[in-house]
Amino acid sequence: MTGHGVTRAFPAGFRWGTATAAYQIEGSTTADGRGPSIWDTFTARPGRVLDGATGEPACDHYRRYEQDIGLLTELGLPYYRFSIAWSRIMPDGRTIEPRGLAFYDHLVDTLLERGITPMVTLYHWDLPQALQDEGGWPHRDLPVLFADYARTVHKVLGDRVRRWTTINEPFCSAFIGYGNGDHAPGIRDAGAALVAAHHLLLAHGQAAQALRADGGDEQEVSIVLNFAPVLTDVDDAAHREAARKFDFLHNRFFLDPLLGRGYPPGLLADLAHLGTLEPAIADGDLEIIAQPLDVLGVNYYAPVRVVPLDDPEAVSNCPLPGLRGMDVRPPRGELTSLGWEQRPESFTELLLWLRDHCPGLPLVIAENGAAFEDEVVDGRVHDAKRVRYFAGHLAAVHDAIEGGADVRGYLAWSLLDNFEWAMGYTQRFGLVHVDFATQERVVKDSGRFFAEVVARNGL
Repeated sequence: MTGHGVTRAFPAGFRWGTATAAYQIEGSTTADGRGPSIWDTFTARPGRVLDGATGEPACDHYRRYEQDIGLLTELGLPYYRFSIAWSRIMPDGRTIEPRGLAFYDHLVDTLLERGITPMVTLYHWDLPQALQDEGGWPHRDLPVLFADYARTVHKVLGDRVRRWTTINEPFCSAFIGYGNGDHAPGIRDAGAALVAAHHLLLAHGQAAQALRADGGDEQEVSIVLNFAPVLTDVDDAAHREAARKFDFLHNRFFLDPLLGRGYPPGLLADLAHLGTLEPAIADGDLEIIAQPLDVLGVNYYAPVRVVPLDDPEAVSNCPLPGLRGMDVRPPRGELTSLGWEQRPESFTELLLWLRDHCPGLPLVIAENGAAFEDEVVDGRVHDAKRVRYFAGHLAAVHDAIEGGADVRGYLAWSLLDNFEWAMGYTQRFGLVHVDFATQERVVKDSGRFFAEVVARNGL
């Protein structure tokens, strides 16, 4: 498609869609037997969420899902990535609640009736509180329980769902949830965060085995990682070492074991003073983690700028557990409303690095988007900054494809304005504006722009 105003055509069969997460949109946190998750507990603590908000009612998607699927149809989006709330279908993390499973059963049927392909994420940060009470992700039993949960979901949905993501952004669950405590469960323990990260990867491997055992080769199994390309202002040994430390812990801690390479040796040395990661790695763990991936989900939002410290033993100011000898510097240029740097060229550089670092592994952009303030005028929602953001970042993806990156799809974050975790309802990422007082939905200019890109399969 080179005509009709398209100057950057994407490959035929490119997967276009959008993504959401259960706790951010569903609401109905006590409906139909749903048990509390760690995010219900976290948001109930004063001062943990910016505006004192909780996941109730969020976007009321649990009751309005047919309306929201109608928005996908209106925008012409053929793929929809959503997550399952573990505590909705297993309130205690173990015992099945049929009404919770029925919700996702109906959701999948409705998507398919509208011609939309479901992409299911099994875990998007919302661990059942009952399992956190037993120790949470630092506890060795969690991967086994997660595999049982995966089997339960697959037994109900696996006859219609072919595309499965085990875990979304294990970095955030481990390092922000157990490391700096800014996310649920709100624990600040660098050593526990590393063990949690290892167990999340192990849970992925065991769930991948379970999905393939139950569904055979027809299942497309992926995991979604959030990457932060590292920038430095000086190309010398000290700055390269600072960049290595950050890259190894933020990016390659999760990617390399999935590729069968184990944890980078330099990383283990960086974290040896904590004394928790290596003892947590049991015989056979790395083989389980390295289950073959059909697709790698890539989430990209912003790069990170780093500098070395004069004292290599000095504690870093970065939010990663246990790093020493380097600091994170403020973002530059035009920022999103969350203060994230806008640098599309880093997106291209990341995808080309993945082309080289994991050759032969197809990539899907599982999340990309930005928070900005919306302007509501006469029933229309204008968000020119978000339109420019999408245009620049879609061009960056196209540049990477032209450079040989095997990118198979792009899912915009997010379909709806929603509960933005510790930021509450203060940040809007949606293609669709949500009035949280009335639950009225209005497609934004960015939603219409994205729909045009999808219809043309290009920019």
